[in-house]
Amino acid sequence: MTNPRHARDTERGRYYSDPAGGPDLVSVTNVLDTAVAKKALIPWAVKLTVEYVLAHLPAITLRLVTEHTAVVKEIKAVHRDAKERAADLGDRIHKAAEQRLLGAPIARDLEVMPYITQLELWLDAWSVDLDKHIEATEITCVHRRLGYAGTADLMIWLPTGPGGQLELWLIDFKTSATRPAKSVYPENTLQLAALRYCKTVLLPDDTDAPMPRIAKAGVLNLRASSHALVPMPAGRDAHRAFRGLLEGTRWLHAAPSSYTALLPSVARPSRKAAS
Repeated sequence: MTNPRHARDTERGRYYSDPAGGPDLVSVTNVLDTAVAKKALIPWAVKLTVEYVLAHLPAITLRLVTEHTAVVKEIKAVHRDAKERAADLGDRIHKAAEQRLLGAPIARDLEVMPYITQLELWLDAWSVDLDKHIEATEITCVHRRLGYAGTADLMIWLPTGPGGQLELWLIDFKTSATRPAKSVYPENTLQLAALRYCKTVLLPDDTDAPMPRIAKAGVLNLRASSHALVPMPAGRDAHRAFRGLLEGTRWLHAAPSSYTALLPSVARPSRKAAS
């Protein structure tokens, strides 16, 4: 996960501090991580773990007698390590994409460059002029009244209106080493809607500006050998759904982690003793 300005990780997940003062703002991704079930994660973790065990079965069998605890710990870490590696690669791709869109030098990273090549192909296909068509990249969007914030990967003008008229798009980058370029998750719509209907953006000097009027929203999937811009229906209905998740997240984050058991006020003899 990238580290936007003003964002910090807490025991309740990511929150943003507001440079204007006031309470911390829960991050959009924190809301989705808290309130949306990631049903695909468990099958993915099981598949990864089984494949690892089968690939190393002879060695694992030999080690189980003398290194049982270490082997179990190693197997349990397989999916977690894979998730961390994927997240780290995603962070590096996002950073390189931001540098490319800003016209800044990009660090040489052999894992990252195929994804940036796909970004280049996408920019060329849409004849994007970085100076004319990029409205903002990695910009913090804030909704103080509702109490949340998030970071938009890209706001860009694309010729998707009637007669090729330019329209302002809100785009979120998604990276994967395995998923098809056209695949998305429903919660991607909720993420985009949450950002789209923020009221404010924070400029580089931490002053406020009105949230630009977004015409369309989509996910730009970047893969090592392909890419796809997938439009998402991030309208008012999706924003209402996000607001429901936001309320659930607030409740869950405020709820105690344990409760006191109720015991009878006066000890009573057991039924067996009474009989």
